[in-house]
Amino acid sequence: MRAPLSWLREYVDLPAGETGRDVAARLIAAGLEVETVERLGAGLKGPLVVGQVLAIEELTGFKKPIRYCQVDVGDANGTGEPQNIVCGATNFAVGDKVVVILPGGVLPGDFRIGARKTYGKLSEGMICSASELGMSDDHEGIIVLPPEHEVGADAIELLELVDEVLDIAVTPDRGYCLSMRGIARETAIAYGLPLRDPALLDVPVPNDFGHPVRVEDRLGCDRFTARTVTGVRPDARSPIWLQRRLQKAGMRPISLAVDITNYVMLELGQPLHAYDRSRVNGAIGVRRARPGEKLTTLDGTKRELHPEDLVITDDDGPIGLAGVMGGADTEIADAQGTAGTTEIVVEAAHFDPVAIARSSRRHKLSSEASRRFERGVDPQATSAAAQRTVDLLVLLAGGTAEAGVTEIVSPSGPHTVKMRADHPDRVAGTTYGRETVARRLQQVGCDVYGTDELTVTVPSWRPDLTDPNDLAEEVIRLEGYENLPATLPRLPSGRGLTERQRLHRRVGRALAGAGYVEAPNYPFVGDAAFDRLGLEPGDPRRRTVRLANPISDEEPALRTMLLPGLLAALRRNDGRGSQDGRGGLALFETGLVFLPTGEETPAVRLPVDRRPTGEELASLDAALPRQPRRVAAVLAGAREQDGWWGKGHPATWADAVEAARTVAREAGVELTVTADRYAPWHPGRCAALHAVVDGEHTLLGHAGELHPRVVKAMHLPARTCAMELDLDLLERASSGVPQAPRVSAFPVATQDVALVVDGSVPAAEVEAALREGAGELLESLRLFDVFTGEQLGEGKKSLAYALRFRAPDRTLTADEATAAREAAVAAAVERTGAVLRGA
Repeated sequence: MRAPLSWLREYVDLPAGETGRDVAARLIAAGLEVETVERLGAGLKGPLVVGQVLAIEELTGFKKPIRYCQVDVGDANGTGEPQNIVCGATNFAVGDKVVVILPGGVLPGDFRIGARKTYGKLSEGMICSASELGMSDDHEGIIVLPPEHEVGADAIELLELVDEVLDIAVTPDRGYCLSMRGIARETAIAYGLPLRDPALLDVPVPNDFGHPVRVEDRLGCDRFTARTVTGVRPDARSPIWLQRRLQKAGMRPISLAVDITNYVMLELGQPLHAYDRSRVNGAIGVRRARPGEKLTTLDGTKRELHPEDLVITDDDGPIGLAGVMGGADTEIADAQGTAGTTEIVVEAAHFDPVAIARSSRRHKLSSEASRRFERGVDPQATSAAAQRTVDLLVLLAGGTAEAGVTEIVSPSGPHTVKMRADHPDRVAGTTYGRETVARRLQQVGCDVYGTDELTVTVPSWRPDLTDPNDLAEEVIRLEGYENLPATLPRLPSGRGLTERQRLHRRVGRALAGAGYVEAPNYPFVGDAAFDRLGLEPGDPRRRTVRLANPISDEEPALRTMLLPGLLAALRRNDGRGSQDGRGGLALFETGLVFLPTGEETPAVRLPVDRRPTGEELASLDAALPRQPRRVAAVLAGAREQDGWWGKGHPATWADAVEAARTVAREAGVELTVTADRYAPWHPGRCAALHAVVDGEHTLLGHAGELHPRVVKAMHLPARTCAMELDLDLLERASSGVPQAPRVSAFPVATQDVALVVDGSVPAAEVEAALREGAGELLESLRLFDVFTGEQLGEGKKSLAYALRFRAPDRTLTADEATAAREAAVAAAVERTGAVLRGA
C-alpha cells in the first residue's frame, strides 16, 4: 500500500516539520513494514508553469513529426512574450493548456533546461509529459490540462509534484492497512493524535425505492448496499487532484466513475463497483455460479465459472465475479455526448474472504479488490463507502443521487473476546497494568469492560483479533517491542544430545571428512523426477503425500527418497563448474522422507489457548505419514586426480559403497554388501546394503552407479554414482557409541591368501566364510586384489586377502597363525567352492 504523506495529513494533524522518514519510523515501531519512503519531485526546480498553445508550425524534412510552437506562459518568463518551443508530441492542438518548463528549470534526474537551437529553430524551454515530470510511466504524449487553469500558474503546486510516499508491505493479518483510513489510524495512535475518520458520514436510511437486489447466498455475502446516481455527464473528467492521488498510490487514472470507486477504495478500504444501469437487466443478485456458466471479465478474458465461485448477476446471468472483477457487459462507457453512461448503480458489498481468495486463485486473477476482501474488509463500511462514492459523482460528474437506498444486511453481533487483564503482562514478561492494556485496546478501536477479567468487543475492521493472544500482541506492539526486557530462557541441565542426534552429527562429520560437501534440498518432488529416475508406475516410492498448497505445481508432493533433490544439486553445480580440487563433485544430505501408509487419520486442529492434551497430540501424530531419516551421497568425476604422487582414478560404484560403509562405521555396524537390481541404479553395478536389525537380516539401502538412461535423462556427468541409507534402521542396528579399539602390546601376525572362485560368487560371501573359519584370533581382513585372466580359466576370478591375527594375552606362534589361516581357507573352500591359488 502506497500512502502519500500529503493525503495522510488530511486525517491526522501531523507536526509541520514531520517528514516521511519520521512517520515511517513511528509506523515501523508500531509493527508495520514500511519498505521505502519515496520522495517525489526530488531535484525538481522551476519555473514550471501552465502555458497555452497559441500557434503550431509543422516542420518537415525529419524522420519524425516535429512541431514549432508558440506558447503563452503569462508573466512567468519576465517579458510576457510567447515562448518558442520545439516539441515532438502531436497529442495537443492550438488553444490547449500544457505544462511548460522554462530555461533555468531542472527536471527529475538532474535534467537541466536551457534555450538551445534544435531542428534549425531556437527552443526556449520544453513542453512536458507525465513521465518527464515523474508523475507516471506514460510516454504517450505531453500533459493536456483542463481549460479552466490560469496561464502562468505554478504547475508544481497544481500537479502536486512534490510529496513523499510511504510504501508499506501489508501482512495478511492487517488488511485494514490497505486503506488510508487504516494507515491514518495507526499514525494517529503512534503520535497520540486524534483521527478524522473518513468513514464517519451521514448516510440515509435504507428504503424500498433503490435498485432491486437479491442475495441468495447470505454466507457468501452478508451485506450489500446499492445506490443510484442519474444525470452523470459522460464527458466529465477526473480532476487533477484525484488523478494525482491515484498515481501516487500506484494506480492509473481511467475514467471519472472508475477513478472515484478506486479513490474510495484507497480511502476507506472498501472495494466498490459501478454498473451502467442501462446495461443491467433487472435486479442485481448474488449467488454461486451454476454449471456451465461463463463470464467475460473487464480484462477481456472469457472465463468458465466454477460452482463455488460467488457471482454478481442480473436477469440475464452473471455480470461480475464477486469481489474480484466486474463483467464487460455492464462496464461504464466512457464516451463523449449521449453515447456514454449517464446512470450509474454503485455496489458496495461485503463478501466471504475464503470464497474470494479461492476464486482469485482458481482463475489466476488477482485484483486490488480481491487483495482486500481476502484479507478482511470492514463490513460496516459499505454504507459509508457507497455514500462517499455518490457524493463524489454528484460533485464531479454533475449527477443527482436518487432517494432510493438498498441495503441488505445479515444479522450478526459484535465479536467479543474475554481476557485476563494481566494476560499481556504474562505474554511479554513485563508489567503493563490494567489501565495501559485498556487504553491501548481502546486506541485500536476496541470497547473494554471489566476489571480483572476483561470483556473486549473487537472493532469491525479488525477481523484478525480473535483470541487473547491477538489482543496481547496489540498492547505489546503499541507499547513498543524495543521496550520489552531481554531475558534468557532457563535451559534444563544435564540433557544434551540424544543418541540419535549424536549419530546424525557423527555421520555428517564422517562424510565431510571423506570429502563430501553437505547440500540440503527442499523436500518437494514431482512425478517428473520419478520418471527421470526410471521408477516403474507401481513402484512404492511413487506413492507420495500431496501438499494442499504447493509452492510449485511442478513439485506438489513430499519426497519419498533423497536422491531427486541431491542429483539436481549435483547437476546444477556441475553445470556451473563447481567441481572441487580433484576435478569431481561429491555431495551428501541427511533429511526426512515422507512415506504414507494409507492408515493416516484426518488431522485435528489443536487449540491455541491451552496446552494440547496427550490424546490430541496422539491424534495429530496419527495423521502424519511415516517420516524416517535417510542419508544419501552422490559423486561424479574424478575421485582422485592425477598428480606427481601418481595416477588418480574416477569415482566408481565402489566409492558409493565405501560412503555407505563410512556411515555404517559411525554406528558401529558392519554392512553386508550383495549384488542387486534396483532403480535408479545400473543393474550390473548396484549393491544392496544389509545389516542385522532387531535380530533379522534387514535391507538398509542401496549404492552403486546410476543407470545410463537416468544419467542421460537428468543431464548428469557420465558414470554418476549414488548411495542412500535408512539412518533410523542403522541406529536400531547400532550397538551404541562405537568403542575405540584396544591397542594390544603383542605383535600382529599377517598371512595372505589368494582364492580362485567362480565369477558369480560375491566377494562378501568369501569374506564371511574366511571370518567364520579364522575364529577369534582374526583381528582384521582386507581384500587387496582382484584378478581375472586366461590362466585362471573362463568365468573365474582371484580374490587376494590380507589376514591379521593377534591374541590379546600372548604372542602368537607361527604354527598358530598358520593354523588359523588354514582354517579360514578350509571354510571358504567348503562354503564357496574356492580353490587356493597356486595349490
